[in-house]
Formats: sequence, C-alpha cells, structure tokens
Amino acid sequence: MLKLKPKFDLNRDVVSDILRKEASVCRVKEYSEAVDIRILNIERDGGILYSWKGATGTTRIGKYDSSSKQNKLLYTFDKQVCVSSCSLNKEETLLAVSLAQNTRGYDRLNPISKCLTLLIEIHPINNTKVLKAVDCRVKVQFLHQDTDRRSVLESHLLLLTEDGYVDLYHVLLTKQEGYRVVMANPERLSRTAERIVEDFCWVQWDGHTQRLYYLTHKDKFFLRCVQFYPNHNCETVLELPLEFPANSFRTVKFANLGFDHYHTERPEQDLVRMEVFTNRIGSLCVCYSQPLKDKQELIYTVVLVHKDCSKKFRVSLGGDDSPRKASQLHPLFIPIGYYILVYLQGSILHCINTRQQEMLCHSLFLCGTDANLGLQSQSSNIIVLHAEEEPSGCLLDLISGRIHTAELCPAFLLQILQSGTSSRCPSSKTDPQRLAALHCLLVYMGNDPNLELKIIEWLCDNVNTFESFSQIQEFILASLYRIGYEKSLGLDKVLPYSSVFDTKVVPVCLLEVPGVFCITELHIETVFKGKARSLQGFWSELQWNTERTKYLDAAPNPRYRPSHIQADWDKLVAERFEKRPSSHMNHMEENTKKVLSMVDTWCLDKKLVPLFQEEDHQQRALIGLTVEKLRDHLNRHLPRLGKKKIDSLVVNYVAKLLELIRHMLESVWLKYKLGPRALSLTQQGSPSEWSVFHFMFRILESTQGLCLPLPPGYHTLFAVFAMRCLPHHTFLQYIDHGFLQLTETFVSRLMTDLDNSDANERLKFSVLKRLPQDMEQRIYHMWDHPVSSASISRDYVRTLLEKHNKNKL
Repeated sequence: MLKLKPKFDLNRDVVSDILRKEASVCRVKEYSEAVDIRILNIERDGGILYSWKGATGTTRIGKYDSSSKQNKLLYTFDKQVCVSSCSLNKEETLLAVSLAQNTRGYDRLNPISKCLTLLIEIHPINNTKVLKAVDCRVKVQFLHQDTDRRSVLESHLLLLTEDGYVDLYHVLLTKQEGYRVVMANPERLSRTAERIVEDFCWVQWDGHTQRLYYLTHKDKFFLRCVQFYPNHNCETVLELPLEFPANSFRTVKFANLGFDHYHTERPEQDLVRMEVFTNRIGSLCVCYSQPLKDKQELIYTVVLVHKDCSKKFRVSLGGDDSPRKASQLHPLFIPIGYYILVYLQGSILHCINTRQQEMLCHSLFLCGTDANLGLQSQSSNIIVLHAEEEPSGCLLDLISGRIHTAELCPAFLLQILQSGTSSRCPSSKTDPQRLAALHCLLVYMGNDPNLELKIIEWLCDNVNTFESFSQIQEFILASLYRIGYEKSLGLDKVLPYSSVFDTKVVPVCLLEVPGVFCITELHIETVFKGKARSLQGFWSELQWNTERTKYLDAAPNPRYRPSHIQADWDKLVAERFEKRPSSHMNHMEENTKKVLSMVDTWCLDKKLVPLFQEEDHQQRALIGLTVEKLRDHLNRHLPRLGKKKIDSLVVNYVAKLLELIRHMLESVWLKYKLGPRALSLTQQGSPSEWSVFHFMFRILESTQGLCLPLPPGYHTLFAVFAMRCLPHHTFLQYIDHGFLQLTETFVSRLMTDLDNSDANERLKFSVLKRLPQDMEQRIYHMWDHPVSSASISRDYVRTLLEKHNKNKL
C-alpha cells in the first residue's frame, strides 16, 4: 500500500562519523566498540538531534544537518547521563536538555529530583543554567520562527511538564568578544518565564507551523490551539469541545515532543490515543482511538474541523483471536496528502478521504492480509512525524533509526482496479474498493501521465460498467475535479466529484462497507478566537472553509450536477431547431470560442485522431451552455473566488473535458495501432476497430448520461466506426435510438465514398429519410444519382414558381 523512500539512516548517516570521532578521542586508528545512538528530537529545519555514550565515560549530543548531510558535535557531558528531552535553538547557540535521574540509592536526607532541566551555552561552550529540578518529566522545545530581525539576539523556549503546565522562557542573549553568544542576566531567567497553559492532560507540538495543541478538562474536554507568531507573541486561536470518558487520560501524554528512551509507556493504560494533523490549504483533522474491546472491535474518530463534522468508525475485526501485544491495541494515524491512513497491523487499513468524506465508498478500506503497509518493523516501533511541507507522510522506525517518506503506491491501487477483472489479478475486490482506488489514482496521483495511460488502458479493457457505477463517468468527473481541488477546499462540495452523487438512488453496496459502521456528527461547535478571526493564511482559510461548509450544508443542491442542465439543453435544442437566433445563443457561442481556443493551444501537435476539425453546431451549443451553467453555479456559491478566477476555472474545466476525451481516444488509437485506413467507409472494420467502436459507444453513453459535451467531430468519427463495424440494419437502429447523430460531414462522405450498389443505395435512401429537411437538400447536391438530380430539379422549379408568384402579387 505504501511506497517508502529512505530519507535518513542512523547507521549510514551518523554512525561512521561517530566512530571516527571516538577513534580520534581514544587516539586509535579504528574504534571497534558498539555505539548506542539514540535519536532525541527533530527540529523544524529537519535537523536531527541525537546522543551517544562516549568512549571516555561521557555522554555526547550531536546534530545531523539534513541539508548539508553533515554531523556536528554540540555538547559533551563529563559523565554518562540519561537525556530524556533535547532542543536546539535556531541560531545553534543554546541547547536545552532534560536529564532523567535515577533516585534509587540516594540518602533520604539528601534527595535529588527525578528530572533536571538545563539551558547550556554552546557558542562556544560556556555557562549552564538550571531551569527546573522537579520530580516529573519535563519536555523542552525551542521556538523556531521566521523573522526579519537578524540583529535581535533572543531565543524562546517552551518547558512542558508532566504536572500539566507549559512555561515560555524568553532568553535574551548578548555577544562578547565579537563572537561569544551568552545569556544576558542568567540569574534573572526564571523571572522571564510566562505561564501560557495551565492544567493540560494531553499536548502536541507542531514545529512546522509553530502551534501547540493541548487538551484540558474541567466539566468537559476542550482541545485548544496556541499559535506562536513571528514577533514571539502567542495566543489561543482555536477551541473545540471533544467527547471523552472522564478518566480517559490517567497520565499526561506528550505528542511530537521528541523521543524519551528512559520512560516506559504502558499502552494498555491508554484509554485514548490522539493526534492533530493540518494541511496548508486550510484543513485540520483531530484523530483519536480507543483500545480494542475484547479484541473484536476497534473504535476511532476523525474530526474534520474544515468540514464541520466528525466521523466515528466502529470496525469489526472479524473474529481475529490472535494474541496481541499491549502496544498493538491502538492504530497508527498516518497523514498522506489529504488522506489519513488508519492502520492496525495485520487487521485493518482505512485510507480516509478527508475532502470527500460524505460517503464511505470514497475512502478505501482493506482488512486481513490486504491490510499491510509493507513496514519492516512492528507498528508499535513506528513514529509518525509531522511534516506539513511534504505531501507524503514521514515515518521514523525507532529500532533501526531510519526515517522514510511514505507515499501511496500506485501499483497497489492499480492492482485493486484490476482484481477480478483481469487474468493477472484473479482475486476479487468490491465496487467500493475499486471506486475509492480509482479516485485516489485520478485525483491525488493524477498528475502522472504514465499512470493516466494505465487507467485508460484499464477502462478500455473493462468497457462494461460495474454493477454500481460507471467507471468512465468516474474517470471523467474525478479527472476534472483535479483541476480545481488544489485551489480551494470550498470547491469540494461545489464541483462535481463522482457520478454517484448524480444517481437518483445510490446503490446499497456504495452506502455500506462490510465490517465498518460509521456515525457522522455535523456542526462540531468550533470556536475561533483572537487574531485567528482576522489573520491571513491558514487560519483565515480554515475559518472560511468551516463557515462555507455550514452554508453549503444548509443550501439546496450545492454540488453542481451536470445532468441537471438537461431541461435547459432540450430548450436550447428546440430554439436551434426553430432557427430563432437570440442574444442568448450569441452568448453561448462566445463561451464556446473561449473553450475551443484554449483547446487549440493544447493540441497543436496532437492530430492523430480527427477531432476539432469540423463545425458541430449542436456540440458547440452544449459547450457554451455548460460553461454558462457551471459559471453561474460557482458565482452563486463561492463568490469569494472572484468572477475572473471563476471564469478562468470554468473555461479551463470544460476545455479539459474535451481534451480528456480526445486523450482517451488517442490512447486507444495507439493501443490498437490504428491508421488512416480505419477512417475508410468502403472496408469492413477489424476486431481492433470494433473494440474502439465499443469504447467510443461507452464514452458517448457516459457523457449523455451526465449531459456533457463532446469534442466537435466525435459524432462523425463514431458514425464512421459504426458504419465499418455494424450491419446496415443495425446501423440504422443506432440512428433511430439516438446513439448515432448524423453529421453533415459524415453523410456527405457516405454519399460520395460509397458506390451506388443496391445495398448502398438502400442505405443512402434510409439515411436521407432520417435527415432534417435543410440538411437533406444540401446532401442531394453531393450525391451523383438520378434521384438526387430529380430532387434538385424539383427544388429549382419550386423556387422559380414561388418567385413568380411573389412578383405577380
């Protein structure tokens, strides 16, 4: 399911350097003893802090720079100590550490604290200041904020204690002798401490966004977020009520605050495990789980703040009686793009779509042997790192010391599509699994042209629609949705996403996933506080997304449904049939010109399939109508985007639709190696051409079902393949049932390319009878036949008589 890429390897990137340093200290050529290296923290810039026991009975702390790939020794303790928490300031002048101390064996009259927290000057190594000496764990974390004030010498340090409070230390620095950076007035440092959080039971640090999330409980639980600003001020910007049992947190829990190798967690005592994930586009997800009940059921909740809802999942493990370690009672939550993976090793893998969360069928659920991420270690040894700047997830294996970026594996998702539909993949998957995999491939991974070709090949090999959805309709709508989904989360509930939303009755198999029970709660009472109400960037986007979701939930039919313009299209066709030119028709034509001019710029070197080479008045009108209706819909529901941006989005959307269909045809054209001979009307079609005809028929069926336009020339090309592949009587039935639209280009070729044999004459007369009168008259002029000559003569005489009668009057 996951494609893991190595990003850091403790043995490869650090150990060799350390062995060289220790050999130098011991003055030996090669240091042969094993080195116990422990990762302590990962700072905002990607720097990895670690410690190891030195050869001379010391403890050293170093840093691996992920940019330069270099290691740097930061500090050496003159004895062996147990570093439980560590952080380095941005300028690399101060090092904060918490030391776990063993209190056993000391005299009661001379007690020592369990935790000693120090602030150390390391540029160069100089003074050490004791910040805390307490009997509870203490976490340290420097703020790493972007600021233009390069000359200001100050650092800001968070101290988070197991007693449930957070202090912020403002450390003023000064330069001595031109290069030495030391603390100014270290004896007054404790007076600078500012208590910013009181009485928390769970806390998480997000270094990339400089946010602190914490959970507090009085009458009920509240999740709050403290945002730290570039000027080093901070304030609470978010408050969210959550429902937990009163005794859910028996001890204080720290998340994303480094790695304490001297504290033993007891997962069986964790009644709740929780994490918060954000995305820069303006999404915020709160994920938490409860431990397995009788090893038969897993319960987890994903609160989608940007969607103003929460989803509680209750998953049956299907009688899995295999013994589980205490550390395997909770799942891993792994963010990858806008998906959150919920993983319980050997049991379930739930890939939750946090942008299209309304239906279970748009999130991929796997269980049993399929629920395998391909991790080398037990999931209990895997730490999920928070890295907002990367679309992929980051996983740290604490045992091996390796960090991998994790991406969804397209080959695995393609295998899900092909399962049960191909001899290569005989094992069967359900329609919801195929639908979820298809959308993940098209939307999340869809920028890969090679991947898109593989999906089109799969569509071509499986042209018959599945029981519960049309794969071609899903391919079209999901590919088009990809154009706008990165621009705004507000488009999620407005743009078409899936043909499932267009059906009158959604198939039951898409509403339910076996073994998964879901409860959705709307309106989660998120409160935005302080400057978050006026800030630009993430908080303004999140707040707008939340408010827009509330509006769209209350609005009737907020999602644009292409099929809803069918009535307007029927009315427009009637106007064209009655030849009533209007300003509205002129406006439609202007819309069409914008779209086709954009397609022309994309298709300069793509002439393999003869599309966009003729005037197709009917399709031009439908193109213009589609632009108008989609533009009106977006302007009504998302005015914040602005008319100019919406106009550009809509024109691009419809142009992409036409280009997508051209691309599909070109792909199957190349697949079956068709040449110019495939366009001849005088020869019978080959099996390859029959496959292309069948594929084109499914495209036509899918677009008609959604009332979507086709590229000009599509109907002509389809009629040519129908002529080559079908018997004459079947060809005429296709016309009568509306599957074949007779274009003037096709009929004129039919009249001129086919000889006047008896069978061809009967076909030509049958076609002529099915033409509108004005087209029929034009076609007679192209057919060299006595009947056409007689018809032309009659028309000419009729015109002369009508003119004569007018002159008489």
